[in-house]
Amino acid sequence: MLKIYQYTLSDPVNFEGKGLHSGKKVSIKVLPAKSDTGIIFKRTDLAEKNLIKANYRNVSSAKLCTTLENKHGVKVSTVEHLLAALYLSEIDNALIEINNEEVPIMDGSAKIFMETLQKAKIKKLNKRRKYLKVTDYFEFNDGGRKISIESNGSLEVQFQLNYINEIIGKQKRSINFQTENLDEVVEARTFCLYEDIEKIKKMGLAKGGSLDNAIVVGKDKVLNEGGLRNEKEFVNHKILDLAGDFMLSGHRILGKVNCYQGGHELTNMFLKKLLSSKSKTTILELKDIIITKKPSSDHQVKIAVNA
Repeated sequence: MLKIYQYTLSDPVNFEGKGLHSGKKVSIKVLPAKSDTGIIFKRTDLAEKNLIKANYRNVSSAKLCTTLENKHGVKVSTVEHLLAALYLSEIDNALIEINNEEVPIMDGSAKIFMETLQKAKIKKLNKRRKYLKVTDYFEFNDGGRKISIESNGSLEVQFQLNYINEIIGKQKRSINFQTENLDEVVEARTFCLYEDIEKIKKMGLAKGGSLDNAIVVGKDKVLNEGGLRNEKEFVNHKILDLAGDFMLSGHRILGKVNCYQGGHELTNMFLKKLLSSKSKTTILELKDIIITKKPSSDHQVKIAVNA
């Protein structure tokens, strides 16, 4: 069920781990925040100019993870799993203190973030939550990659992968974020092909990567002991990433998404195009949601729902 009001934490929660790409130890504290604050990162290892708003306009890189950067060049990276956990925990406003440049990767999924956040008490705030409702079909293409969205009363995502690797293959899944169990999405880990590891490391990335925080896929098998956590873990993780990156819109998006061979970069480009096209979306509070009923005639009847 869609929430009417905004929420934050009642008390701070803490996490510790290492960065997937930096390999550095990092501690974060998620603190309560006032209505309409949104999600803000604060680099506590820096004395000034250290606030970074979690917004799609501040994405400076989307290669293998989402990196945010403020106008002073201060960055925080690999934000997507924590943002997804905040989204799924119904938290709209938070100040995230972080003492390094990268959010810890934990086990490669949002599972540990979610477990801790769900044990914490959340606080209802006095302002209504604003939703970004898609009103018209919108599509964005980039080479062979494609993502589209159309009007829907909740967030529904259909995602398809297309890998030559026979283990990943052409996994596909559809899921409704408001009506279905999301445990398999939450526990889905980031993944890479074994053949790509050296190339990634030459880029100066994955310094903290291991079989403890990522799925490594060989030509014909998963190299992690115990294999996959669920049958569609690869595509489930892509859906998790998309949820985290959608949080950067500044709102909770209501729409039916269809994504083919997407990732952080495609999602960010898509958000920039969608949100610059104001005719395709509207900002509304739950009491203002309009349900359109189409009777047998060509006339449409609009009914206002007051929650």
